[in-house]
Amino acid sequence: MPTSLTIPALLDAYRAGTLTPTALVEELLARHARYPDHAIWITPPERERLLARARELEARGMEGLPLFGVPFAIKDNIDLAGVPTTCACPAYAYTPAQSATVVQKLLDAGAIAMGKTNLDQFATGLNGTRSPFGACRNAFDPDYISGGSSAGSAVSVALGLASFSLGTDTAGSGRVPAAFNNLIGLKPTCGLLSTHGVVPACRSLDVVSIFALSASDAQQVFGVALGEDAADPYSRPAQPHGFDFGAAPRFRFGVPARKDLQFFGDAESAHLFDAAVARLQSLGGEVVELDFAPFVDTARLLYGGPWVAERYQAIRAFVDAQPEALFPVTREITLGGAKPLAADAFAAQYRLRELKRICDRIWKDVDCVITPTAGTIYTRAQMLAEPIARNTDIGLYTNFMNLLDYAAIAVPAGFRGDGLPFGATLFAPAHQDVPLLHLAARWERSIDRPCGAVETSPAAESPTVAYAVPSGQVRVAVVGAHLSGLPLNGQLTSRGGRLVAETRTAPIYKLYALPDGKRPGLVRVPSGGASIACEVWELPVSTFGSFVAGIPAPLGIGSLQLEGGSTVNGFICEGIGIDGARDITAFGGWRAYLAAAGTD
Repeated sequence: MPTSLTIPALLDAYRAGTLTPTALVEELLARHARYPDHAIWITPPERERLLARARELEARGMEGLPLFGVPFAIKDNIDLAGVPTTCACPAYAYTPAQSATVVQKLLDAGAIAMGKTNLDQFATGLNGTRSPFGACRNAFDPDYISGGSSAGSAVSVALGLASFSLGTDTAGSGRVPAAFNNLIGLKPTCGLLSTHGVVPACRSLDVVSIFALSASDAQQVFGVALGEDAADPYSRPAQPHGFDFGAAPRFRFGVPARKDLQFFGDAESAHLFDAAVARLQSLGGEVVELDFAPFVDTARLLYGGPWVAERYQAIRAFVDAQPEALFPVTREITLGGAKPLAADAFAAQYRLRELKRICDRIWKDVDCVITPTAGTIYTRAQMLAEPIARNTDIGLYTNFMNLLDYAAIAVPAGFRGDGLPFGATLFAPAHQDVPLLHLAARWERSIDRPCGAVETSPAAESPTVAYAVPSGQVRVAVVGAHLSGLPLNGQLTSRGGRLVAETRTAPIYKLYALPDGKRPGLVRVPSGGASIACEVWELPVSTFGSFVAGIPAPLGIGSLQLEGGSTVNGFICEGIGIDGARDITAFGGWRAYLAAAGTD
């Protein structure tokens, strides 16, 4: 039986001694030989280099290496020391002495770099056909496009040649190939993953992206790769993400109004998107319809405005000296960037500010937005017949994302009748990466799906990973009048509080109705306790102090243990406060007591 490449499955096998990095490398080399015509690689896996890396890891051991022996692929506009970086243009190739910052972090964590993958030349395109190394083929049907520009990175994971891969995403290159190959595609907040050692497309917008078999795998890789880098002038530290809507039982999500949705005649994709919206509702989401026109207007700026000049600037000296070295479509697009004036760039910046102000208004009403990742998929023949028009279609739901400084994740969302996968994208403001990953993980658990094109078992959940991403929130458990809908709940909601979970305490408490009849008191006892119904809320750190200051004695905030053993801040009562109080533990909670008393 083929080895599963999900990260927890690999790490479990290594710990158990049923697999070694050397054995895995040999297996992956054999798998690689099965796909000679898919145009996945520019620098393919090299046996001696990979076996040397495997032996190095085996000699060191797993201790302190969270990605020990985990194979990954690298888009060939990202540096790997000692291996040529070509950007799918042989005349441009150079061999770096150092790996890109993000690659080095992964290597330092024990990962195995399998090789460098094919891409739309100079990361210019969303389809995977614009390469002199061949048009990359879809993992499910080779007559269809793979998506791009991170084409080989996605297909390598989908076909079981790597556990995860690195791409880049300027206009959707980390999301479209994920959708077309049944993968998770994380496009992090701009600047959270270093782009030092990445050949730029649009330097001010470029993001290193992650393709993975599951959201939890993507989250684990993200946690390793994350970090501010002084060598990257566009790098920035992670900021508190606030309310974790991805882990909350209820949240609000936006959906483009029906008039704004385009599927380019693809009725199956339209049906699958409707099912994706319904799935998000089943996870606790409340739909809010959005006017999507400002997002579409923003998307048009990327190629219809002066940002194409940034693509020209990225390789200006090379393309001016050797224009014939570029793929024809790439040359046409790139040289078009020499035409805009500086005044055009300023005008476009002014327009972008206007549009961002409009688009950002939605965040007052929703926590995230769902769209199709792409409205349809094209055959390679259709793409080659109309390369610019069809590429524009694919970018409708992706081109605006980095211009607006949003985080996004592409998630598998079912299969069409012809067996091709369909994908949806969830996006939110900058620094909402972790809530998006949490929501994507819940999404996965709600469906029984294969991973990529060859993993038949559902994605296994990775262990909890510690992140250098603060939430900026404090969690507090409430058991009485602060519960949803009860008289004091407004003290939470007025401070930006959001409900995280409806749960119960560990069975070590007694609940008392205090003498005033308005509040209960929760007391921990050494024996004879019970599990009490409660709610866990999140409050911003900035408002938590004023909330605590308003709590009258004998109540206060202390450490409260929940069922399952976790602890959280929560309402507790001083022992003296239960003098004259009624023991209502048998009711199991304050609501049940109020209902029995006829006062709820």
